[in-house]
Amino acid sequence: MFETLSDRLTSVFSSLRSKGRLSDADIDATCREIRIALLEADVALPVVKDFVARVKERARGAEVSQALNPAQQVVKIVNDELIEILGGETRRLRYAKTPPTVIMLAGLQGSGKTTLAGKLAKWLRDQGHAPLLVACDLQRPNAVQQLAVMAERAEVAVFAPEPGNGVGDPVAVARDSVDHARRQQHDIVIVDTAGRLGIDQELMKQAADIRDAISPDEVLFVVDAMIGQDAVGTARAFMDGVGFDGVVLTKLDGDARGGAALSVRHVTGRPIMFASTGEKLADFDAFHPDRMAGRILDMGDILTLIEQAQKTFDEQEAAKMAGKLVSGDGFTLEDFLEQMMMVRRMGPIKNLLGMMPGMGQMRDQLNQVDDRDLDRIAAIIRSMTPGERQDPKIINGSRRARIANGSGVTVTEVSNLVVRFFEAQKMMRRMTQGMGIPGMPGGRKNQKAQKAKKGRRVSGDPRKAALGKSAGASDAPKVPKGALGNLGGGQLPPGLELPPGFDPSKLKLPGQN
Repeated sequence: MFETLSDRLTSVFSSLRSKGRLSDADIDATCREIRIALLEADVALPVVKDFVARVKERARGAEVSQALNPAQQVVKIVNDELIEILGGETRRLRYAKTPPTVIMLAGLQGSGKTTLAGKLAKWLRDQGHAPLLVACDLQRPNAVQQLAVMAERAEVAVFAPEPGNGVGDPVAVARDSVDHARRQQHDIVIVDTAGRLGIDQELMKQAADIRDAISPDEVLFVVDAMIGQDAVGTARAFMDGVGFDGVVLTKLDGDARGGAALSVRHVTGRPIMFASTGEKLADFDAFHPDRMAGRILDMGDILTLIEQAQKTFDEQEAAKMAGKLVSGDGFTLEDFLEQMMMVRRMGPIKNLLGMMPGMGQMRDQLNQVDDRDLDRIAAIIRSMTPGERQDPKIINGSRRARIANGSGVTVTEVSNLVVRFFEAQKMMRRMTQGMGIPGMPGGRKNQKAQKAKKGRRVSGDPRKAALGKSAGASDAPKVPKGALGNLGGGQLPPGLELPPGFDPSKLKLPGQN
């Protein structure tokens, strides 16, 4: 969603990196480009004015003029102001002291409230709660059935005593749902209310009556992030008519310019609490202003990537696989398939790569990434026998033809996969040997130490072997250093013995007084 804004800001900052010092003219030109970028992203004009004014004031201060790298300092200022305009800190849900916690969803029709109710319920269930979905949208056709389907997919309970389609009292349903949740021991109630195509008095009155009947702990305003500046007017109307505690952004995976995300919080003063980034129930998470600002400025979102990996990867399986990777032995195509499927469960590869810093400059390459390539590789591996997966060296020409026919690919693709797997094995083996770098595990220094531990080689000549054995004897007499002149100190040469009572320090050698 923020691709246009991200590209524009990245180009602005790239022109600053070549400057050792920033003049007032440079700051004015940069702020002008930032203003244009925000306006093109459909950010509300009052928000743009305040944002640019704060950036300009800080850029002309001591933190930039005395900085070693003024360009980086300006990027930091813009990042700080983006975090502030997006809410500053992550706002968490407030839970009731006495269950159940009541959460009411409000917003226009088509903003995605019903789908969001299912996503929020699944998100809370994954955290150990027992949510209850309540169908209070009794006007929209099949809204009750849609909520029931979402509840089934999220594996949560639903309270829908009325059929909907214009039949039933939503205020009574909302009131009864709280008592039902107490009896059934649900600790969270999520109330899905009706919406309209536009703001009207009937919508506001119904939402206000439901609010008064259930006294919710949280009222969340659901807004479509693709509607641009119109989201600001809608948010103001709901703020005056019903009031809400937080904002939920939906459809952040769309191709709109994202101005709503930067405008709603500033205009209403209410934080953005959650964000929906896809159509699946799992495409939902708490909104983190600092991470969103990092994405806009192409700084990446490593924390979210780590959290997704922790949710997807099993710790024991990951530790087992890490052991195979470190050892370099026993890593088979079966293990490779398991690793690939784990990454596949984390989400689209394009989204995962997009969380890495600097990937905004490789957007054209990212757009060419196709998850079907992974599915094709999985089909090839699954078309192999268990023996072929364990030992790909046995895959000859006839086996490759059979695998290609079974997976619907060409023989060349099968051959390329096997060759790449062997190259990966070779690379892992080199990494376990330290890549030949001194100091690393398996490196040159350690290899020499390992050879030294094996002991001195014994010659095949019996005479030399005897000399070597006698030279290594631990009972050889010691001579004080410097006592034998140029012979130095240490052990005596093999076969040389000193007479009893001999004192080498009293020995007079040529050149000594």
